Amino acid sequence: MANVVVVGAQWGDEGKGKIVDWLSERADVIARFQGGHNAGHTLVIDGKVYKLHVLPSGVVRGGKLSVIGNGVVLDPWHLVKEIATVREQGVEITPETLMIAENTPLILPIHGELDRAREEAASQGTKIGTTGRGIGPCYEDKVGRRAIRVADLADEATLVARVDRALQHHNPLRKGLGMEEVNRDDLIQQLKDIAPSVLEFAAPVWKVLNEKRKAGKRILFEGAQGALLDIDFGTYPFVTSSNVIAGQAATGVGIGPGSIDYVLGIVKAYTTRVGEGPFPTELHDADGDRLGERGHEFGTTTGRKRRCGWFDAALVRQTCATSGITGISLTKLDVLDGFETLKICVGYDLDGKQMDYLPTAADEQARCTPIYEEMPGWSESTEGARSWNDLPANAIKYVKRVEELIECPVALLSTSPERDDTILVTDPFAD
Repeated sequence: MANVVVVGAQWGDEGKGKIVDWLSERADVIARFQGGHNAGHTLVIDGKVYKLHVLPSGVVRGGKLSVIGNGVVLDPWHLVKEIATVREQGVEITPETLMIAENTPLILPIHGELDRAREEAASQGTKIGTTGRGIGPCYEDKVGRRAIRVADLADEATLVARVDRALQHHNPLRKGLGMEEVNRDDLIQQLKDIAPSVLEFAAPVWKVLNEKRKAGKRILFEGAQGALLDIDFGTYPFVTSSNVIAGQAATGVGIGPGSIDYVLGIVKAYTTRVGEGPFPTELHDADGDRLGERGHEFGTTTGRKRRCGWFDAALVRQTCATSGITGISLTKLDVLDGFETLKICVGYDLDGKQMDYLPTAADEQARCTPIYEEMPGWSESTEGARSWNDLPANAIKYVKRVEELIECPVALLSTSPERDDTILVTDPFAD
């Protein structure tokens, strides 16, 4: 029995959806442990494309239990729409296949409104690049002890009291931003209307997962975003509002850290980022455009064009340490096909001083310039490769050099969006 955590080890969009789907065949339970519907996972199964935002990636696999943990912030209206969309694609979703933690905080319409108002009010250069979906304000309410949680939907008196407490904070805040006050009765009615659609999936997830673990079931823990967007260890303040690193997996569903046996970090063979914030290896040339075009680099959730750059080994070495990554899954190797020369960032120059990690202070991050190591590329195609023998010699050399620089072995190698175009080196679920 082995329980596996999957985390993105860059700025998100590393291809977690495909890898989680690939691993879910070996798992009994797939549990989402943080984030909201600001992240998107694209799955391609037998030619059919599924775009998921809050539902765990394993939900499209029959015979599995999918779980939304308490570390997630949940927009109930988006959840209902996403369930309907997936059902239309032929996927069965029932309370036996999907459970939502009773202590999961709910994203309300007022959270999205506040999120967008703040971003619009921010001057250029101070915008965070939020998706405007209310994730940050909901997490603020959670730690401010004024959140409305799934369990609160079951009792009207409790729900009304929770709404009143939340509005004691939000209405003065909205007034200061020039926004209208919230219509209390309308918000309560909206929540009462949506309640049955959410409560049918509500469960004591911590209890269910601990029972599954004791019974020897394999649990796959799925995160959203990437470790460089972690609220503590990311490129602050251009980060998400939750902890993304692997340690959050235990807290985000209610199990002990000793239940985690393997941490798989998902890493692109190059680097991308959506939104604002530092990006030392970003390219503003033909190579950057080529990476974006070949990699189809547009956000699943926002549709925004992703910024592209060379692989940053210094940053990935850093995230491997903060998440305790056991092995990595290197994705999109095929996007590098045809480059005559490839570059890998091995560190930074900060005012003449060589750094082997990205410093914490934002002003220092902005002054860091990448130190590159060059490697020869390859002209052959790696797309669809399913064994090491299918790879060009220079592609293998590139992978091996990445392993050396990040001080972590490659466990899986992905060569296309198709789930079976994967080279298995080490099975994370191996007992």
